[in-house]
Amino acid sequence: MIDRIPIENILFLDIETVPQSGSWNHVDDTTQYLWDKKTRFQRKDDVVAADFYEERAGIMAEFGMIVCISIGMVDSNSGKLKIKTFSGNEKTLLLNFCEIFNAPRMNNVILCAHNGKEFDFPYIARRLLINGIRPPVPFQMFGKKPWEIPHLDTMELWKFGDWKNYVSLELLAHIFGIPTPKDDIDGSMVADIYYKDGDIDRIIHYCEKDVLTLANVFRRMRQEDLLKRLD
Repeated sequence: MIDRIPIENILFLDIETVPQSGSWNHVDDTTQYLWDKKTRFQRKDDVVAADFYEERAGIMAEFGMIVCISIGMVDSNSGKLKIKTFSGNEKTLLLNFCEIFNAPRMNNVILCAHNGKEFDFPYIARRLLINGIRPPVPFQMFGKKPWEIPHLDTMELWKFGDWKNYVSLELLAHIFGIPTPKDDIDGSMVADIYYKDGDIDRIIHYCEKDVLTLANVFRRMRQEDLLKRLD
């Protein structure tokens, strides 16, 4: 049961991603061709590849990139959530992120994200490989049985076996009485804020709020009090 997991062993995380290029016109011909081929049956008849690229490329690891990873772990002394963000050049932020798994306390770490099993965890692993970086142990899943994979997913926990159900982190926050993380921006706005506004700090702030909300949704699922952020 999830209430038996030591809260100090859980690493809550969230990522923000954008298309690899801010403009379809700057995408090379081969990538344009492969994007058109991959998304042909995903697009409605009146949606061209160029428009779909700006809308959806950021969520596909082959065509997108990570602009920040925010993580949170409960500080055993204060009982508050300590949050840290990795941002900047994608390869550099990924290398810095991977370094945290060298610490002895991370030997038993369990990753937790909302829809992490379908998005955050595989996206990070794929971008690591694309950048020539060996994925840390928590992201190495080949040959492991499902119960041997150290991942928690609040969306999966909410399903209770109902595989048709999808629920947003925002909705879970609302029904559990947790302050919304979407009071400024939401995920659909990240690419424009990154490429047009150049405001990475605003994206980081949004990502860190998601991490705190994620941790508190997990706490509510365990019938526990809300966490505060460690300043």
